[in-house]
Amino acid sequence: MLRVGSKAACMACRNLVSTNMGVRFRVPLQKLHPLSRAIHHRYSGNANPQRPPHRTAARYFTSMSRLPMRPPKPPPGSGGRGHQQQRSFWVARLAARLLKLRYILLGSAVGGGYTAKKTYEEWKDMLPDFSEYNWVIPDFVWELSEQIDLDKLAKALPEVEEIAKLLPDLDKIGENFTFLKSLLSSACYQEKHFRACDNVISSDKEKVDQLQEELLRTQLKYQRMLERLEKENKELRKVVLQKDDKGIHQRKVKKSLIDLYSEVLDILSDYDANYNTQDHLPRVVVVGDQSAGKTSVLEMIAQARIFPRGSGEMMTRSPVKVTLSEGPHHVAMFKDSGREFDLTKEEDLAALRHEIELRMRKSVKEGQTVSCETISLSVKGPGIQRMVLVDLPGVISTVTTGMASDTKETIFSISKAYMQNPNAIILCIQDGSVDAERSIVTDLVSQMDPQGKRTIFVLTKVDLAEKNLASPSRIQQIVEGKLFPMKALGYFAVVTGKGTTEDGMLKAHQVTTKNLSLAVSDCFWKMVRESVEQQADVFKASRFNLETEWKNNYPRLRELDRNELFEKAKNEILDEVISLSQVTPQHWEAILQKKLWERVSTHVIENIYLPAAQTMDSGTFNTTIDIKLKQWTDKQLPHKALEVAWETLQEEFARFMAEYKGKDQDDIFDKLKEAVKDESIKRHKWNERAMDSLRVIQHNALEDRSITDKPQWDAAIQFMEETLQSRLKDTESVIRDMVGPDWKQRWLNWKNRTPDQHIRNETKNELERLLKLHEDHTAYLANDEVTTVRKNLEGRGVEVDPVLIKDTWHQLYRRHFLQKALSHCNLCRRGFYYYQRHFVDSELECNDVVLFWRIQRMLVITANTLRQQLTNTEVRRLEKNVKEVLDDFGEDMEKKTHLITGRRVQLAEDLKKVREIQEKLEAFIEALHKEK
Repeated sequence: MLRVGSKAACMACRNLVSTNMGVRFRVPLQKLHPLSRAIHHRYSGNANPQRPPHRTAARYFTSMSRLPMRPPKPPPGSGGRGHQQQRSFWVARLAARLLKLRYILLGSAVGGGYTAKKTYEEWKDMLPDFSEYNWVIPDFVWELSEQIDLDKLAKALPEVEEIAKLLPDLDKIGENFTFLKSLLSSACYQEKHFRACDNVISSDKEKVDQLQEELLRTQLKYQRMLERLEKENKELRKVVLQKDDKGIHQRKVKKSLIDLYSEVLDILSDYDANYNTQDHLPRVVVVGDQSAGKTSVLEMIAQARIFPRGSGEMMTRSPVKVTLSEGPHHVAMFKDSGREFDLTKEEDLAALRHEIELRMRKSVKEGQTVSCETISLSVKGPGIQRMVLVDLPGVISTVTTGMASDTKETIFSISKAYMQNPNAIILCIQDGSVDAERSIVTDLVSQMDPQGKRTIFVLTKVDLAEKNLASPSRIQQIVEGKLFPMKALGYFAVVTGKGTTEDGMLKAHQVTTKNLSLAVSDCFWKMVRESVEQQADVFKASRFNLETEWKNNYPRLRELDRNELFEKAKNEILDEVISLSQVTPQHWEAILQKKLWERVSTHVIENIYLPAAQTMDSGTFNTTIDIKLKQWTDKQLPHKALEVAWETLQEEFARFMAEYKGKDQDDIFDKLKEAVKDESIKRHKWNERAMDSLRVIQHNALEDRSITDKPQWDAAIQFMEETLQSRLKDTESVIRDMVGPDWKQRWLNWKNRTPDQHIRNETKNELERLLKLHEDHTAYLANDEVTTVRKNLEGRGVEVDPVLIKDTWHQLYRRHFLQKALSHCNLCRRGFYYYQRHFVDSELECNDVVLFWRIQRMLVITANTLRQQLTNTEVRRLEKNVKEVLDDFGEDMEKKTHLITGRRVQLAEDLKKVREIQEKLEAFIEALHKEK
């Protein structure tokens, strides 16, 4: 609101711009807006000029309602008009000018003519950018649209023709904009501020550029390291390929039919069948009594002495699967090795037998004699019949010295497991040099195959039987199947010595190894063709069942087997270890300082501060402190600091292992992560040379007594006060436990004191009276004081032991001393001035504050030193240990099986095996059909 006189109002209408602003012009009356013209005539046409200006009835409202309520009086000797022009507000003039521009725009919109439109475009081009100067205009200008009703104004406007007459000249508008530019140029002082901001922004940009350059240098450094490692890896692969050139070449060759079938059996030998899915694929199972000649028969078929031998000793300690196939060269090879043994050379034969013996002994667990783990071997050579044979340990009747007690039962269970396969060909080996009644294996075979539809009988050592048997016709009865109750598809005899055979006793086809090999091979392939497709269907059904179970139980999880899960867990663990190197230095130092003080605070208070505080003068106090600190630093402090650092590293490592939560976090890895953490910490050894340097640093820190400023003094007082309050709280808790509940707890909680607590409470009361009489009492009671206290208690009917009195006194005096030390600590808050003067001419001595400052400074420096050693050395060594442990675990299948367990893992393993078996069986069946 504005309350002014008529003259002032007229002057505000006539003079919109002050004369001292550099531009002078007068706005003609016909150029004014009708509202402004009405206001002008209202004030200028006043008939009563003598009316006082402060009269409330003459109060009028305009759009400039925030101008001063009453214009100041002009100074004497000056014209009223000139003074009012100088005192006019430039903001008001600017607001009026902006309002005038808005009216021009409104008139142009109403007129809609070409001339008005062209004028508006020219004016718009001349208009400067006011967006940067919005802050110059007060808030009330922007609120004018809310205070003025634009609809009423629009109705009050004259016709288009009158508005066209009122449009200003372009020259006048140009002069007005020139004035506005000169007026707004007063804001140029803001440019300095903007320049300062630009300088700050430019400095920030320089820092960002420096960081980017440092990042690029680091990336280039690691890129060069990666290139070097890739080059070394390429060279190593080249060397490996050169060494394994034969194996690589063989893998490129198309696999034979028997090799495809052998691979299926190898996978099945490691597969633990579930859902009644059993291995019913055909193979030739070689069984017989110990030393019956099984190995000799196999060597005749393989045409080479490939098995280790022993005179009467058990040599076959685990099943040996031998895949026989025809090839240009007589060679042997293990399935997990690329080395070929030339069976035409005696050195390779000896090496092969030694390797088989080593593998057998390795497969046998400690405390056992035989093993069910299968050793897979392939033999190729010219004229060898294609088949798969499994040589089993010989059946025994008695367990001898040196064997495990369950050896006999284990051999029987292994033999039965292989012979129970309804598609297995049983090659029964019988020693012809012993009585038929002593045979064990024949009864076992007759139980497994009572009809003899898949059994081939082989009688060995026929030459020895001809000499030893009183009735040689028994041999003929055996090979004709008339002596043993068991039945067989065919009967064969093997002559291993130089004995003679009577004419007509054995048929020609029964005594040649070639005929035996052909007969076994024919039976084997006949069984394969009859049963392999059926077995493929069985594995297909098993695969469907396993996949259905997985979809029902783990619909959102991938089918990862044990090895894939281990790799995933390995990556997570390595990420967690890398996160350990990202712990901030402030976090390390805060944890180390806190834990170190928790470890050494009891020793500092009990063995250093309290004994020294019993001295009478400051010199003795400081001397005692220096001696005890020196002894403590030489013997205990470095060891304690390293223990704290080692424990802190373990706790942080365990915290990262426990708190790491990724998108694919899986609880199945918990057992593996715990084992990796324990093994890594077990292998980690702290650098012992760090203790010597740490001892020197701590000794120098404790020798310093110079507190440089008041904040350090206040920090030491706060540290001392917190420590003493914590000790006082612990002491009061001990005293409460000694004397039992007080009267309040007894009444509210219905608790009573025990007799021992009652005695201690009476003793405490008596000793407290003694402390009130002698507040400066020493830490120990004299014998006469103990006697006095005991007699006083006996006078009240309390029998007490002197040891109990001393024990109670120790806690009471400790509380009394800590309370006095806290009050002294409060007095020392203003003691920094006296400390700077070395407490000269002052009754206040704060040597205990200096002690706690030395301890606090030692803690800070020790934490900083340990943090540097942790981040620079120990964290990296721990990362290296973790990687080594993961590599070791990855190579140990038994360890992985123990650490990654559960139905989910086993189901994924079964799915992988069944799919692989099915795929290989289908490939074998396809090749089998092509061969037909």
